[in-house]
Amino acid sequence: MNSTYVKVMRSMYAMFSVEDKVVIITGAGQGMGAAAAELFADAGAKVIVADFNEKTGMAEVEKIRKNHGEATFCKVDVTKEEEVKNMVDFTVKTYGRLDVAINNAARTPDDKPLAELDINEFDKVMDVDIRGVALCMKYEIKQMLKQTEGGSIVNTSSVSGIRPQPNTPAYVAAKHAVIGLTKQGALDYSHYNIRINAVAPGAIDTPMLRNALVQFNLDPDEYAKQLSMLGRFGQPEEIAKAYLWLASDLSSFVTGICLSVDGGYVSK
Repeated sequence: MNSTYVKVMRSMYAMFSVEDKVVIITGAGQGMGAAAAELFADAGAKVIVADFNEKTGMAEVEKIRKNHGEATFCKVDVTKEEEVKNMVDFTVKTYGRLDVAINNAARTPDDKPLAELDINEFDKVMDVDIRGVALCMKYEIKQMLKQTEGGSIVNTSSVSGIRPQPNTPAYVAAKHAVIGLTKQGALDYSHYNIRINAVAPGAIDTPMLRNALVQFNLDPDEYAKQLSMLGRFGQPEEIAKAYLWLASDLSSFVTGICLSVDGGYVSK
């Protein structure tokens, strides 16, 4: 990608006011997180690509840099408090501050009804999908409070956090909890100009979704029709655009919401 193209792209995204903003994106090594990292970098942000998988995370950083974006990798297990703290500290050491956080890391849904619950799998899903979000919010908010200029946090819930799906008790519970945590954070920190919102993706064509289709033995074409009024899976870039809007000043009077980006699924 040449520098002229980059300038054009950044001028297009100028209205989103994230130029030179420092952004943490967890789970940024693939899927929606990777799409978000690329979009924010295209819009001129300085991106921390945070992921447990060093190989995919570093590959994403290299891709962004080849496209003249600014990105740095940080390895993190969001279930471990010390690592989450270190992620935020690393961000500030690298770029001097933290303006935006996209808490996107998640685990593939469980696949047993409650009467057959595997408590170990339940704990693993809850650890990543809600404990991880809570820990990230804790240290992101602490840093934003130090800066005294506010900030924007966007958490990833799911349509499963609004409308339960069959045989996924841990995932459904965790994603409902993400919405509750988002609202609580918005209530507690709005007077510090820290806006906290959530996105509820529908069926988005990511490696995580493809793995789940195999896991549940579902036909992709038929499943897409069931989970979208538009009759297709969403693309990771479509979720990334929602993240960008909620992170930017275009949504400056928006906090405490969960935005469904799902092809109309929860309205069916």
